[in-house]
Amino acid sequence: MHVRTMIRHGQRVAIRHPCADDMDELTALNQASRAFHHPWVAPPQTRDEYDAYMRRCERDDTACFLICRRADNRILGIVNLSQIFLGNFRSAYMGYYLGIQFAGQGYMTEAIGLVLDHAFSAIGLHRVEANIQPDNHTSKALLERLGFTREGYSRRYLRINDEWRDHERWAMITEDWTAIRAAGE
Repeated sequence: MHVRTMIRHGQRVAIRHPCADDMDELTALNQASRAFHHPWVAPPQTRDEYDAYMRRCERDDTACFLICRRADNRILGIVNLSQIFLGNFRSAYMGYYLGIQFAGQGYMTEAIGLVLDHAFSAIGLHRVEANIQPDNHTSKALLERLGFTREGYSRRYLRINDEWRDHERWAMITEDWTAIRAAGE
């Protein structure tokens, strides 16, 4: 595997944009994590699904990032920003997942931090929102740990695996992220 250009580096992970050559590694990761991801997300597991994902990643209103372990450049998961609105809104929605073998090791906490740094500086966003199913306690704990604010509850908000699911709305704004980063230095 040749090294891709990393967008941001953390202590243990880096983020970069996906490319066509990542299909085999990412779909194998998602296939191995199928039960772990269900019912929270439905990531690409086939060539057709990966091709559709890459088409979404190429849209102007989307920024897709692979989470790669710095030690060996292995793909651990993804973080996506979608429905990016600029102008007076400067907002996006964030979705994310890891492969089962990488969960619970702090990789996602670090990766989302890198994506937020990129979103608020390079993209110029003011707000990043994550919508989490109420029973996804692990994901909610992650957002709490990062300093996101729970803002509300949306009934039958998003269709996942052919079923409408309730979600909690969590958000981070640039002023809060700047304060969190400053307090951590």
